[in-house]
Amino acid sequence: MSEMTAQSSSSKIAPLKRGAIFFASAFLLLGGCNRKSTADWDTPGTAPSPAAPAGVATPEAKPADQKPVSAPKPIEVSSTDSEVAGSLRFIGYNVENWLTMDRYVDGKNVKGANKPDDQKLAVIAILSRLKPDVLGLCEIGQKEDILDLQTRLKSAGVDLPNLHYIGGADPTRHLALLSRFPISKTGTIAKSDYSLEGQTFSIQRGVLDATVTANGSEYRFLGVHLKSKREVENGDQAAMRLNEAHLLRDHIDTILTADPATKLVAYGDFNDTRASPAIKLIQGNYNHPHYMTPLPLKDRRGEYWTHFWEREDVYSRFDWILVSQPLKAEVNFDASRILDEPEWDKASDHRAVMLQLK
Repeated sequence: MSEMTAQSSSSKIAPLKRGAIFFASAFLLLGGCNRKSTADWDTPGTAPSPAAPAGVATPEAKPADQKPVSAPKPIEVSSTDSEVAGSLRFIGYNVENWLTMDRYVDGKNVKGANKPDDQKLAVIAILSRLKPDVLGLCEIGQKEDILDLQTRLKSAGVDLPNLHYIGGADPTRHLALLSRFPISKTGTIAKSDYSLEGQTFSIQRGVLDATVTANGSEYRFLGVHLKSKREVENGDQAAMRLNEAHLLRDHIDTILTADPATKLVAYGDFNDTRASPAIKLIQGNYNHPHYMTPLPLKDRRGEYWTHFWEREDVYSRFDWILVSQPLKAEVNFDASRILDEPEWDKASDHRAVMLQLK
């Protein structure tokens, strides 16, 4: 959600306070943290129907997990992640403006600057340690930017030679998928426009649709980067995001209606939290065969947040991986997690999310 974040080289890690236990207890008593155990996540709820009308402005949800929490200090790197056996490891990652833009660097405004090299090196360090088989990326700039990232990964020992790169109405930020396995086919969303308050909009970053063939199975990946929470003059940001979610849900239903056995992964920076209308719409109805299960990911400390908004000192869960029912049985829930690597704050304002299949 980098449209909201200040471009700053200062550290994003807030120090742990001695009173953390007291405050954590207070939050639990007041419902402030809204922490849920793994068993609580995939339970029936009041999700809107996938056919919910687009274009209806809804008030922005203010779920409890948007309240600030203290950021943990980095933990020591463990080698156990790279040693987990499995058929496929997927990482979804908003790499925070891996592109050329105006930036605030060392106290100065710099025109047309690329992502600083130390930040790029931090991204590569995290990914080279975790060694994904498939990597879904948000906030990639032009084609040369994804090729730069791909080349850096290969030099670091992670060869992901297969690439799919797409965009939407936003000419600056794009989506990309890199894979060790062949990308056997790609798709496009049937409808990318929606009407809101008499105006026509297009989904800003598009929908990436790529099928990877791995170990005798096909896995279909849908990548998105939904409208940020930054207010804009020409429309309500929450309603815009809800409409983009509606377009994604329509695409999911089209895929699963055509082939109910599809092993489908929807991932990306959804710029919204679990209780929001947008996330519930993308999930669908719990008892329906097309229901998409949101993985109950957490980091090695049991924390659920994936995004830090430095200006407001707010930690939120914006990055999601959802899987179709045919794929759910293959998910290694114990190994799948939010990546809390030491370099996370240098690399991006988001922490990456990882799916490990058995």
